[in-house]
Amino acid sequence: MRWSRPSFIRAALPPPRARLDSYRRHNEEIWPAPYPPRDPNLPNGKTGNSPRNRSARARKESTDVSVLSGNSPHDDSNTALEIDDLTVAYNSKPAIWDIDLRVPEGVLMAVIGPNGAGKSTLIKAALKLIPRAAGTVRFYGQPYEHVRGLVGYVPQRGSVDWDFPTTVLDVVSMGLYGRLGWIRRPGQSERESAMHALEQVGMQDFADRQISQLSGGQQQRTFLARALVQDARIYLMDEPFAAVDAVTERAIITILRELRARGKTVVVVHHDLQTAPEYFDWVTLLNVEIVATGPIATTFTPDNLRQTYGGRVAYLHEGQRIAGLEEE
Repeated sequence: MRWSRPSFIRAALPPPRARLDSYRRHNEEIWPAPYPPRDPNLPNGKTGNSPRNRSARARKESTDVSVLSGNSPHDDSNTALEIDDLTVAYNSKPAIWDIDLRVPEGVLMAVIGPNGAGKSTLIKAALKLIPRAAGTVRFYGQPYEHVRGLVGYVPQRGSVDWDFPTTVLDVVSMGLYGRLGWIRRPGQSERESAMHALEQVGMQDFADRQISQLSGGQQQRTFLARALVQDARIYLMDEPFAAVDAVTERAIITILRELRARGKTVVVVHHDLQTAPEYFDWVTLLNVEIVATGPIATTFTPDNLRQTYGGRVAYLHEGQRIAGLEEE
């Protein structure tokens, strides 16, 4: 027999829409700024004048024009990552708020924003490594649990205990556990796959070395090899260029471009504004909310950067200073 609420309880409950409005009003009391009043003319009561919604309207208009002209660079039906209404909070303070994002398949995308903007939180929430307060995330139209084998992840180097007694080859082989399961041990073919991944990142000579004996750049290459051995369709990378030397940085971006050339999708948390236009073809500017997202040629603009960094950003591009005010 199916249980249902007694009629007197159902009668006492407000309708679903009223409960949703009450929940949002409660959240607006907890997190009053920087969230302006809701616009009743927008679906789901979303804010009309936030940078995120302004950029979303601009993206929709530009997409409509592109579709009509037949010049759309990406087919929206081939979306690698879809995020809707994603919110994550720590101690009642939002780390990311009401994120709506579409990442086309086959792009090399940077997630850029100031410290504390929620860049790493966005990656971790998409992979369910941290709890979500609200929202949905889909990879190729499916929840993450259904397509784990299609998703590769490179965490921040500082999040790992590098004193753990294991070798470089063992760490890379861990990328195959999703295929093998936790009981079956890697065999000869898996070792060959792991060695091939190490060759791709120039670490084959360090296969038997303890990870505690690696430099920062070598540790980052090891993480990258572990992701490559998965042969995923989309890779999420949390600051892979952080604290690496110039040689390692060039090696990493070469690998990322090779992945894009093979039709893979790569999402990278990135800090360096100078190299972003050179390294990436797609960008998402984030500061708790999404400020703008799209092709780097049309999205990585002075106005969008000022909104992202609060008007205190300057960087050089093609020999000219093009953005904002000096950081105070």
